[in-house]
Amino acid sequence: MQEIKFYSGENIPLELHKVRIVQKLHLVPIERRLEALYEGGFNTFRLSTKDVFLDMLTDSGTNAMSDNQLAAMMQGDDAYAGSQSFYRLEKAVQDVLGKKYLLPVHQGRAAENIIALAYVKKGSLVPMNYHFTTAMAHITDKGGQIVELLYDEAYVVNSDHPFKGNMNIEKLEEVIKRHSAANIPFIRMEASTNLIGGQPFSVQNLRDVRAIADKYGIRIVLDCSLLGENAYLVLKREEEFKNSDMATVLKTMTGLADLCYFSARKISSSRGGGMCTDRLEIMKELEALVPLYEGFLTYGGISVREIEAMAVGLYETLDETMICQSPNFIKYLVDSLYAKGVPMIKPAGVLGAHVDAMQVCAHIPQTEYPAGALAAALFLISGIRGMERGSISNQRDEEGNETYADMELLRLAVPRRVFTLSQIKYVEDRMHWLYDNRELIGGLRFVYEPPVLRFFMGGLEPTSDWPQKLMAKFKADFGESL
Repeated sequence: MQEIKFYSGENIPLELHKVRIVQKLHLVPIERRLEALYEGGFNTFRLSTKDVFLDMLTDSGTNAMSDNQLAAMMQGDDAYAGSQSFYRLEKAVQDVLGKKYLLPVHQGRAAENIIALAYVKKGSLVPMNYHFTTAMAHITDKGGQIVELLYDEAYVVNSDHPFKGNMNIEKLEEVIKRHSAANIPFIRMEASTNLIGGQPFSVQNLRDVRAIADKYGIRIVLDCSLLGENAYLVLKREEEFKNSDMATVLKTMTGLADLCYFSARKISSSRGGGMCTDRLEIMKELEALVPLYEGFLTYGGISVREIEAMAVGLYETLDETMICQSPNFIKYLVDSLYAKGVPMIKPAGVLGAHVDAMQVCAHIPQTEYPAGALAAALFLISGIRGMERGSISNQRDEEGNETYADMELLRLAVPRRVFTLSQIKYVEDRMHWLYDNRELIGGLRFVYEPPVLRFFMGGLEPTSDWPQKLMAKFKADFGESL
């Protein structure tokens, strides 16, 4: 898609869709937002949407569906077994992802559970470009471990490297030689790396991983949840594909993997998930687990209406004008905030804009969770719900010791076709104000810590009265404004 230029010289993203269904938003007073934070344990996951103005927690299940997806839901075949809705989804997987066999599951982490059950055992090691919270939790739950193999450039906050999600090929081979291929059930590649700022990997890097995998007889598992956006950035950043199209890039990438899995909540703007492969032996290794943990093989725990929407959504992944909207809005927000001095992960990736809380809250030690504190502070002064992607999202080691994240990020997710440009500019304005008043933000400490995936339901409290001081400064600057 050619970039649209404005006569004024402004460089702003243009929505390539029109809004036909709307949902009312509420911006509650700052006093109520402070109460909501205390009620929710200063964890943005525990906030009620009645207190949230702009929900930038995640793009998982929050992308806007198209009119064609909504229409397709009306033709769902409710049969328990042999549903025609499944066969339409299977055809979409074959056409878009190029894989013959499909096993549906109710969401991406369900696929991670089944894959780990089938292949991971005590002592297993899974190399990956970078971990995702639930993927790591399922692997460690089965007695395995993960090792992250990124190049050093991936951890540079302000960079112009186009593919910071690339797996370090030299380290991959070292790990295989050191631990033995027999102990490595698969190599996992994530498109795009969620926890370091939604950064993509290149097709060439995946080819290099494939060469190492073939050399040592190891399978590649590809997390395709954000594959569409990764493919879009390949079109924009990888010279070989600058004159290519989404369909070619998608099939090139999936063709390099033995097994693909995805969260439909991301890749197809619907709800559900799936695993797909061309290899019959892999399908047979996994299929018995689907009825046990998910549902029959032609619905996998998903509503057939969602299956219909998923099929249409996969085809829409081929539409560059649909896929580009979120990355373009993210780039606009990243560039706008960076121009105002706010430390941002660059280059802009996918899924959301990522604020470097380690720099914004340099006065808060990692022991007091600066990314979590920044997320709470932004909600307090704006009603914007972002997500902590730092040490709270990590898990403790086997001895119960805290493991600190490589990066402390506030993620501001930008779901597909959900926000208007004026709303994005509101995010820019409030984040700019918060950055200028960042010294008022203080730390957090746990008061309730679940043993697994603590970032979902953990409860925290401020280490001082900093939320009251921040609210007072906001009201001094904005009056009684919301």
